[in-house]
Amino acid sequence: MTSEASYARRQNIIATAIPLAIGVVAAILSWRLGVGDLADPGPGLWPLVVSVAMVVIAAVLVVRSRPTGGEERFGRGAVIVVVAAGSLIGYALLFERVGFEIPTVALLVLWLKVLGRESWRMTAAVSLGVSVALYLLFITGLGVSLPHIVAF
Repeated sequence: MTSEASYARRQNIIATAIPLAIGVVAAILSWRLGVGDLADPGPGLWPLVVSVAMVVIAAVLVVRSRPTGGEERFGRGAVIVVVAAGSLIGYALLFERVGFEIPTVALLVLWLKVLGRESWRMTAAVSLGVSVALYLLFITGLGVSLPHIVAF
């Protein structure tokens, strides 16, 4: 196997091992929520189903990973994906403590301005507009009890 083919195989394994690991962790956390049974499903049932599907698909892809010739070297695009995924973890951690407004605006600013390189005008308009729309939809319209600091 050539050096390039070996690198491509490693890339394919890494790209499929990450969702495999995430699926395993999500399955464990889903199980801890309680799955119940089909007649009386618990809150972890559907997340567990999705997690198991994710694990199975990722495992098949790890086993079948082989160079296809279309692989690219990890670069800025891969870094963007890692930062975006990490920011979702940060969002989830801040959501309960701060409420949804500030983390939502911050996440959208990060994604639009930093990762997407949009203008400040577009970033501000979309970040604030989407946050207000989500507030109106979920909290005001649907009555979902999300942690929030702004009261309209």
